[in-house]
Amino acid sequence: MKNWMRAVIGLILAVASGLAQAEELQSLRGRAPLDGAEQPPEISRWMPESHALPRNYLQQPPLIPHQIEGYKVDLRQNKCLSCHSWSKAKETRATKISLTHFRNRFGTELSDVSPQRYFCTQCHVPQKDTPPLVDNTFKPMDAIVR
Repeated sequence: MKNWMRAVIGLILAVASGLAQAEELQSLRGRAPLDGAEQPPEISRWMPESHALPRNYLQQPPLIPHQIEGYKVDLRQNKCLSCHSWSKAKETRATKISLTHFRNRFGTELSDVSPQRYFCTQCHVPQKDTPPLVDNTFKPMDAIVR
């Protein structure tokens, strides 16, 4: 028999034995399907937008109390700034972005938002009014509470 034929037959036998072994393997979740049949319910209540959400520790970025799905933030545009920029905040009754967002990493004051602070969702996250998924004993710092 030629060498290439032996290689093909060996490959077929290896694949067949591998398939037999694969049937014996089991997932840690058992035989539960991964088709998304057990999706968590959609949570639709957003936090009230009438006030700033409380913070739990010093230097915590403010939370976003509204939905931001579909907001476009890229090099050419930032949907967040259409309400939160200093020129629009009074008109839209939104919180103005902090002055710290106008300083670069060297502390130089800029006339526009610093590139390091331009992509809002790298620090700020939307928050819904829901019970915690996991029990938590975290207590905010006294400096925040007072």
